[in-house]
Order: sequence, then structure tokens, then C-alpha cells
Amino acid sequence: MSNSADSPTDGSSPARRPFLRRPGRRPEPGRRPEGEQGPRQGGGRDRRPGGRRFRGPLRLLTAGVFALAGLIFFTSFNTAKGTNIRTDSSLLKLSDLIKERSDKNGDAEQSNADLRGEVESLAARDDGRSKEEDAKVRRLEQAAGTKPVRGSALAVTLADAPPGASAKLPGYPAPQPNDLVIHQQDLQAVVNALWKGGAKGIKVMNQRLISTSAVRCVGNTLILQGRVYSPPYTVTAVGDPDKLRESLSTSPEIQNYMLYVNAYGLGWKVDDKGTTTLPGYRGTADLHYAKPAA
Repeated sequence: MSNSADSPTDGSSPARRPFLRRPGRRPEPGRRPEGEQGPRQGGGRDRRPGGRRFRGPLRLLTAGVFALAGLIFFTSFNTAKGTNIRTDSSLLKLSDLIKERSDKNGDAEQSNADLRGEVESLAARDDGRSKEEDAKVRRLEQAAGTKPVRGSALAVTLADAPPGASAKLPGYPAPQPNDLVIHQQDLQAVVNALWKGGAKGIKVMNQRLISTSAVRCVGNTLILQGRVYSPPYTVTAVGDPDKLRESLSTSPEIQNYMLYVNAYGLGWKVDDKGTTTLPGYRGTADLHYAKPAA
């Protein structure tokens, strides 16, 4: 690319030549070079803007830059203490914090379940209820999901597509990242289909679902009742296996999911688990609801 500074505008001006220093002796101090016009100033002392009078501030600025760089290096060394602060395994990562909190929630759930069992055991000694009332309470606890349920079970496992997955069938476009991972809607479709198929109880991973349970996915992880899980995800339901399978196969949402299974290799597996016992719900059952503004 050229501009007007190095290209002639017309034929009347010759093209600019590069400056060449002629060989010869340097001019003596105080002497005007040959051909220079005009009087000398200050006995030959240099008064140009880049001259000697500006060297002092430049030196101070240079010294300041080096001092600042040294301070940064010292601070970095003092922080790292001789280790690589970007790869030091002793530093907690966000995933470590999430796992730690998930483990604490699991321990709290277990402690809560143990205490509830003790309270129920003490209350059962002399609760003043009749047999009919006790039977009604047991039915309510069973419906609420706070008691274990046992019976024939079916397990559904969903998994992300393998790394580097591509279209397995002709005519399908190359997959986008969202086409290769399990989404919240996929898990919810399985849970809904199993309930519709007459499931007596459902657990996702190792947690029993109740009426207030919410299956939520954040990024590529599942958050369920304060616990965090990574794929593959397993949903287990107790009920009539044939009716459960039929409900899965007729669900429009699962039929759509199966398109991605066949095209891009998303994981899908349905297994008969035989007679299985699902644990009771061990978390709190407090309801949170909106209140009308005054």
C-alpha cells in the first residue's frame, strides 16, 4: 500500500530518494556542515527537541518502569511461594467447592434421616392412635415417598454422546455441541413417562423423588435436592415393567430424543432390575410458596 507521502502526484516532481549519508569526516564541533545556512546557536550546542535537555526525564521514566516491573515480579513470587499458581493442585477449584458442598449436603441428609427415624420410633411407642389411624398414616407416608417402596423395577440410563461424535446416518447435518449432551428436558421426559406408566416410586441416581422434587440441569451437571451429579444419569422406577416400557416408547418427547440417539450416539439404555427396593425420601419436606402483597 502506498500513500501521498511516497508517491509523486504528477510528473513535475521527481520521486523521493532515500536519504544517503555521504562519506567523509564529521563536522568539527561548532562548525557548520558544508552547505548549511543560517547562524549557529549557542556555540554549536544541540537545542533540538530530542536533545540533551530531555535525557534526564527519559532516564527517570526508564528507571521507574524497571522499578515497577521488579515490584510485579516480587509480588508474583511472594504469592506463588515458588509454585505455579495456575496449576498448583493445593488451590481449590470451583468444581472442588461444588463437590465439597454436595458431600456436606449428603451427610446432612443422612443425619436428618437418622434423627427422623429416632423420632418416629419414640412416637410409635405410645402415640395414642388406633390401628386404623396408624394404617392411614402409613398409606400417606407411602404416597408421600418418605417410606421405602419395593417391587419390580425398570432402570433408564441416559448419557452424553462420545467425544468427537458425528452424524451416524446419511442426510443429518453435523452435530452442534447442544446435540451431544443430556438436557434437563430429556431427564424430565423420562420421569414424566414413568409416572404416567404407573410407577409407584422413582429415584434419580440415589435420591427418591417426591411431589416437590425438581430435576434441574446446570451446564453439564444435574442438581437434585442439593446434590450435584454428572452423566450418565440413571432413573429407576418401581412398577409394572411392561406398562413402564410402553409409556416410555409412546412418549413424544422421548421419541424426539431417540432421533438424536440414532443420529449422533446419545446414550439410551433400559434394563429390568428385578425386585428392587427404593429408599424413602430423606430430605426436608417444607413447602415454600408465594404470598400475596399487602
